[in-house]
Amino acid sequence: MKFDITSMDGAAAGSVELDDAIFGLEPRADLIARMVRWQLAKRQAGDHKTLGRADINRTGKKMYKQKGTGGARHGSARVPQFRGGGRAMGPVLHSHAHDLPKKVRALALRHALSAKMRAGGLVVWEKAELAEGKTKVLRDSFAKSAIANALIIDGAEVHEKFAAAARNLPQIDVLPVQGINVYDIMRREKLVLTKGALEALEARFK
Repeated sequence: MKFDITSMDGAAAGSVELDDAIFGLEPRADLIARMVRWQLAKRQAGDHKTLGRADINRTGKKMYKQKGTGGARHGSARVPQFRGGGRAMGPVLHSHAHDLPKKVRALALRHALSAKMRAGGLVVWEKAELAEGKTKVLRDSFAKSAIANALIIDGAEVHEKFAAAARNLPQIDVLPVQGINVYDIMRREKLVLTKGALEALEARFK
């Protein structure tokens, strides 16, 4: 399908042919949701932990003789019944990540791109570059093109001055094409792709 290319200021800069196999699919919400869940689970730290019985620095010697004391029978001061003892069945270090086939992940990315295209949230730029890394200059350009909440994907490398200018703008994310992902695509209102990013995506999905 043919799609219009614009400059950073919103002016027309030609057109490009988009691949229907990437941008023309009927979006499947279930695939996108599975991918988002996989991403969020994978980045969870899983480092919440309490001290168990084996982690308490106390002697394991029997506290007192088994019988004849008139009290309950105990063998160690590290058990959960005592103050300072280990916690019973507390959380331990573990990973929250789960498996998701590579083909499903690739398909979910294509459906996310198609969903953004269908919702009218796709923008294609000729390039994402600035002569000077000034946030004010970039903010003025975004105001002209009505961009306030966007994920901007450049080619293999992000232009240094553009990235520096965008760093202070809230709700604006800038990534190289290698970092494109379903979660960041769906959490922003608009997806901005440069021509370099488009070429890399098409080569990736061939």
